[in-house]
Amino acid sequence: MVIDLHLHSTASDGTDTPAEVVAAAAAAGVTTMALTDHDTTAGWDEAARAAARCGIALVPGAEISCQSYGIGVHMLAYLQDPSHPGILSELAETRSDRLHRARRMVARIGRDYDLTWADVLEQVDGAATVGRPHIADAMVAKGLLASRDEAFATVLNARSPYYLTHYAPDAVTMVRLIRAAGGVPVMAHPRAGRRGRIVSPDVIAELAAAGMTGLEVDHRDHDAADRRLLLGLARELGLLVTGSSDYHGLGKVNAIGEHTTAPGVLEAIEAQATGVGVVRP
Repeated sequence: MVIDLHLHSTASDGTDTPAEVVAAAAAAGVTTMALTDHDTTAGWDEAARAAARCGIALVPGAEISCQSYGIGVHMLAYLQDPSHPGILSELAETRSDRLHRARRMVARIGRDYDLTWADVLEQVDGAATVGRPHIADAMVAKGLLASRDEAFATVLNARSPYYLTHYAPDAVTMVRLIRAAGGVPVMAHPRAGRRGRIVSPDVIAELAAAGMTGLEVDHRDHDAADRRLLLGLARELGLLVTGSSDYHGLGKVNAIGEHTTAPGVLEAIEAQATGVGVVRP
C-alpha cells in the first residue's frame, strides 16, 4: 500500500480538479489518498467518483486553519461528518474572513506591484475561496515573481508588510469539534518554520490532551532535526505519525507520494473515526 494523506485540489488552492488529483495519485502508484482542501469539503463527491473509476481508496478530509496563542496551526481532519453544525459554522466564518483579508492584501500589494483584484480572480477556480496561493499565482502569471515559493518567502510571508491575518478558530476548540464530528485530527507540518512562527512542544501537548490524534512528521518542510523532535513528541504523547506530500499540483514542487503513511497508522485513524468512512473501490 502507498498512502498519501495530504493533497489539495481546485476546491481550495490546488491547480488540479478533485478528479485530476485522484487520477494523478493513481498514476503515481498511490493506492490510498486523502483530499484535504483548506477549510472545505466541496471536492469530496467529485473525488469519490474519480476514485471509483481509478480504483484507489479515498480518505475524505480537510485542512482546517486554526490558531493557538496567535500562531497559525493547520489541523488535518480525517473522516469527519461534513454536516456537523459546529464545523460548518467555523469554516464558513473562516472562508468569509479569508476573502476579505485577500482583498485587503491585494490592495496593499498593488501600491508597489502591478497587481489588481481582477488579476487574482483569474487564478481562482469555481467557488474556491481566494487565498494567498491565488495571489501568488497571479503575481507569477504577471511575471512579478518566479514561483509560489518565492511569493511565500517574500511578499506573502507572515513577516511581510503586506501580510494580514484572518479569522481562525482556536486550535483546541477545533480539535474538539473534529472529534465531536466523528473525525480524527492530525496536525499538519508542525515544524514548518519557513511559513512563519510555529507552536511549541507545550502547545502540541495541550492539543494532544484535547484529543488530537497525530502529527504529520514526514513532510518536505521538516529537516532531520525537526523529524527527530516530532518523533520524540509523538512517542511521549502517544500520537500517531503520518507522512504526506502536501500536493498542490503546479502550485508547488511537492510530488504525490514523496512522503507516505504506514498502513497501520491509517488503520488506527479509521478505527477512531465515526463520521464517514474511507471510500474504497
